[in-house]
Amino acid sequence: MDRVRTVSQAKPGSTGMKGAAGLGVLLALLATVVWSGSFVATRGMAETVPPVQAVFWRWIIALLAVAPFAARQAWRQRALIRENLGFIAVASLFGVALYNTLVHQAGLTTSASNMGMIMAASPVIMALYARLGGERLGARRTFGILLAAFGVLLLVGDGSIGFDFGAGDLWMFAAALSFATYSALLRRRPAELGGPAFLITTFVLGALMLAPAYAVSVAVQGGFEVTTGTVGPLLYVGVFSSAVAFFAWNKAVSMIGAARAGVVYYLQPVCVAGLGFLLLGERTGPAQLLCMALILGGVGLGSARR
Repeated sequence: MDRVRTVSQAKPGSTGMKGAAGLGVLLALLATVVWSGSFVATRGMAETVPPVQAVFWRWIIALLAVAPFAARQAWRQRALIRENLGFIAVASLFGVALYNTLVHQAGLTTSASNMGMIMAASPVIMALYARLGGERLGARRTFGILLAAFGVLLLVGDGSIGFDFGAGDLWMFAAALSFATYSALLRRRPAELGGPAFLITTFVLGALMLAPAYAVSVAVQGGFEVTTGTVGPLLYVGVFSSAVAFFAWNKAVSMIGAARAGVVYYLQPVCVAGLGFLLLGERTGPAQLLCMALILGGVGLGSARR
């Protein structure tokens, strides 16, 4: 029966758990920082690369990036992959095909800052999934989640809770739901299935799911011009935001759980705001700094083990 043991069944009292928890937080932070940059890259491609085409090539590039490190393990574990193909296909749908398509669609009509701030709503959904799955969040973590969520709402609302959403913002809320679902599913990954093997399999399945929509997009909209302005962002989202960040995030969730990793994800609007200031010259005023302080305080409390 050990063959069907899942990642979520690891015993919390095992040796080295504190060190593993610290590493898990760092990996979640790495993924969060890298993904923050992807919103800037996605927004930059919005006018030049159709969303479905951008997402399709993102995963082709990601496949090329991870193949040298993951293909051999995936081949060795092909029987285990076939055994769990249904689960991996569902994870690929939410985490690879659907989530990223929604993000690129949102980039057509909303700003990179809004994309990053709205995506920070996904930890609330992750925490709800974790609670429904029987995970005890504890008073400190619950308060940290609520504090960070309040900071995000103020940040999105420019200092007030009452605000309106455009079409792009609603696409991003759908993306947040999709990503939270993917993160919750990760806890059901069989422990015997290696991270690289799982990653490359989801990339392959996600690209296959996107292929028909890609063909339709090319036929209707035409292809995009290959320039440094299109290839550069695609390389970033393909190599770093896909291969590196997804591996780090998947490993983090397996080590500390989706709820705690999700709290670290609240740092994303802070990272996006910083990148917006450095790369786009976007101003950060006192109200934004206060909201960021709330988010950072919430992350500190919510990522604590107890």
